[in-house]
Amino acid sequence: MHLLQPDLHSRRAFLRRSAQLGMAGTALPFALNLAAVGEAAAFTATDYKALVCVFLYGGNDYANTVITYDDDSYNKYSAARGGGAGQTAGGIALAKSALTPTLLAPTTPLADGRQYALHPAMTGLTNLFNTGKAAVQLNVGPLVVPLTRAQYSGSNRALYPLPPKLFSHNDQQSVWQSSSPEGSTVGWGGNIGDLALSSNGSSLFTCISVTGNAVFLSGDSALQYQVSTNGAIPINGVKSNVYGSTAVRAALTSLIQQTSGQTLENEYNRVTARAVGAEASITSGLAGVTLATAFPTSNSLADQLKMVARLIGARTALGSKRQVFMVSLGGFDLHDNLISQQPTLMQRVSEAMTAFYNATVELGVADKVTAFTASDFGRTLSSNGDGSDHGWGSHHLMVGGAVKGKAFYGKAPPVSITNTADANDQWHVGQGRLLPSTSVDQYAATLASWFGVSNSELAGVLPNLSHFGGADYPTNLGFMA
Repeated sequence: MHLLQPDLHSRRAFLRRSAQLGMAGTALPFALNLAAVGEAAAFTATDYKALVCVFLYGGNDYANTVITYDDDSYNKYSAARGGGAGQTAGGIALAKSALTPTLLAPTTPLADGRQYALHPAMTGLTNLFNTGKAAVQLNVGPLVVPLTRAQYSGSNRALYPLPPKLFSHNDQQSVWQSSSPEGSTVGWGGNIGDLALSSNGSSLFTCISVTGNAVFLSGDSALQYQVSTNGAIPINGVKSNVYGSTAVRAALTSLIQQTSGQTLENEYNRVTARAVGAEASITSGLAGVTLATAFPTSNSLADQLKMVARLIGARTALGSKRQVFMVSLGGFDLHDNLISQQPTLMQRVSEAMTAFYNATVELGVADKVTAFTASDFGRTLSSNGDGSDHGWGSHHLMVGGAVKGKAFYGKAPPVSITNTADANDQWHVGQGRLLPSTSVDQYAATLASWFGVSNSELAGVLPNLSHFGGADYPTNLGFMA
């Protein structure tokens, strides 16, 4: 049923295969340019919009990030995590009284009296939620098709396939970013970028990473341009003197950018010349951007997001109308020391994302920029003694002026560590691992639609999206204006 994938027969796939036919030299650039021309017809932007993926590497513990707060649910949470008597802290459970300052107050209360609070260190994001600038997507994770617990436990993988290599860090990072396990070469951020290339004066600045190489930003045509927190990364032999000699630098610059009769050498030199030109454009563009917004120090995520804000500030100089960015923070694989280490991580996420939102207000683009969190997977609700183990579904945050904030989206899962298949526990697969009730494809499609991707192009961006739809699994989750 699910072996025939419509995306494999789309125009995108045809163009991908056309590019693969170019064996070397000019054939490859020609094929890539052909792909860019093919996609260009689908997307023309006149305003500015940006998506910013904030990836939390290691698998963030969902239960101590968006924490169930109403008495009934909190007591179950506390029991599963070793909490103390009278709703006090214990094991890896946080005291209920510590959650009161970060209680989330949605415009429309959740059913059955359910309430949530953010981690006590996340005061900035709490304020953004409660003032309508942030929202929470409940229980989202990779799915190939909609699944119940019975279908997960069954053996019919032809009808009910599972995401590949569940609970593996590297693979689930890749599945979140690209719908495929480790080794994938194209991500859904890059696929979105493919459609936006023709909207930008320089297509090279469509997909920008401030966190090194990540499959999320690689498209069929879009390249992920990498910068550091200090700006563009120069080619040292061109940017600086070689052995203290300007003459050697000039000679090297000429050698690595000159036209050559050798096909591969010519391509290498062409790419080098493009890198040199891009570095100059980025450096020049950033020189014209000054931010008054204060970003926290000693916070690598804040440093990355500050660079994203500066690049957005340079959007006119760079000729950018649509951009996709990626930043990240590691350290979330907390099988141990959850209580001692997660607060610092949560504080860094909250302070960095809050400062970034404030910077977009300063730049006048708060309703044009949407940041969202992602992670390998959630973790178990049950405690392993000092932490939690690999899970599946998780809760995530969306921040921006275009987000329909002060709201929860998706379905609030019951608080349980049982692995029985009764109707009240359909979203758990043992130890409080959440079976996602919302797929990454639905989450991504909602963001992509706001960005400008048409409904007819979504299947080419998100290969599993065609398996979802209807009231229970809508392809637009509604959290974007």
